[in-house]
Amino acid sequence: MEITFLGTSSGVPTRARNVSSVALRLPQRAEVWLFDCGEGTQHQLLRSEIKTSQIRRIFITHMHGDHIFGLMGLIASCGLAGNAQNIEIFGPAGLEDYLKACSKYSYINFGSRLQVHIIQPGLVYEDEEFSVSCTLLKHRVPAYGYRIAEKDRPGRFDVEKAKALEIPPGPIYGKLKQGETVTLADGRQINGKELCGEPEIGRKVVYCTDTVFCDAAVELATDADVLIHEATFAHQDAEMAFERLHSTSTMAAQVALLAGVKQLIMTHFSPRYAPGNNLQLDDLKQEARAIFPNTKLAYDFFTYEVPRRRSESKSLKLVS
Repeated sequence: MEITFLGTSSGVPTRARNVSSVALRLPQRAEVWLFDCGEGTQHQLLRSEIKTSQIRRIFITHMHGDHIFGLMGLIASCGLAGNAQNIEIFGPAGLEDYLKACSKYSYINFGSRLQVHIIQPGLVYEDEEFSVSCTLLKHRVPAYGYRIAEKDRPGRFDVEKAKALEIPPGPIYGKLKQGETVTLADGRQINGKELCGEPEIGRKVVYCTDTVFCDAAVELATDADVLIHEATFAHQDAEMAFERLHSTSTMAAQVALLAGVKQLIMTHFSPRYAPGNNLQLDDLKQEARAIFPNTKLAYDFFTYEVPRRRSESKSLKLVS
């Protein structure tokens, strides 16, 4: 799993930062999932190493323009470029009507390649490898945070140990590789988990923007490997953050601390902290690190590979 930030500014783009969009690359299945799609996202994709032909799902947090104004252009370009792949789009109420209106007045026919799913708190997508759930955050309009959870996988199957136990090769190996317990012809029961290496613990990535500090964000982010959280304002501008229902750097850090995440990456910064101003983004970083040291600041095209976690090793044993 690899995260690439395509836009890290809030509200409006700047010379150095585009508006919100984050790409999650899944190399094992040659897929890309987008989270939000602000204006200019397709231009950012062209400047990155991400292939638009691999985009399969787009998850929208809310209906503010800096999170959706690039969606229609990206979808249209994917079709016109000759790689009209099927795309699933997940988002709040109003998203489907918005896309239909854009399609009607720009004379674009999506056909059957576009599927729009209106989300509610809870599970919004699941397959054999991943699940995606969402929860309602606290913003001026309905805004959702997303939790992407990779499912646990058995560790590497030890063929030599299987041979030493005189387990006949064939379909039975496939069951053992999946960690199942099987009964051999001689009556022995073999626990497949004991023939595999350390299990690969599924990674968890959480995306929270836009929101002021809320308990829902903490619950969503519990034990995440990576929390991507908005930090529109500095701590001294907390009054403005409460008025506009956005987060400060210290709010983002408090969510990370209370949720027990491993890495916090802050994004969605107000242009008011540009170089040359009294307060700059390094100040926001220091504010957050005073609460949660493992904090990074996102910038456009910053890429972060989510490390794998493994459980403790187990010794081989038979189940009688």
